[in-house]
Amino acid sequence: QFDVVIVPFPFVDRHAHKPRPALVLSTSNFNKANGHTILAMITTASQSFWPSDIDIGDIEAAGLPKPSIIRFKTFTLENDIIAKRIGRLSKADKAKVCKLLSQACPVT
Repeated sequence: QFDVVIVPFPFVDRHAHKPRPALVLSTSNFNKANGHTILAMITTASQSFWPSDIDIGDIEAAGLPKPSIIRFKTFTLENDIIAKRIGRLSKADKAKVCKLLSQACPVT
């Protein structure tokens, strides 16, 4: 959870894809039990804006080469399609994600 990983886009054609970063939202126990991981998009596309976008403050810890945002365009992906882990969110960035998740999906 909160790892930054590389996944292939598009997912349907494994022969033609472009590697892109994504944020792991689900726990490793969930991922192992289900064979899938819940992810959120990471993008540098700052020209478009979603109200839920989160700036990644520590791009070095996240393993990203340039300023990026977490966009809550979420998806699941089979675990074996995830190429590799490149970083992990800092404590401050993780707190921003947790705050947004608790607002979007409150657990009572």
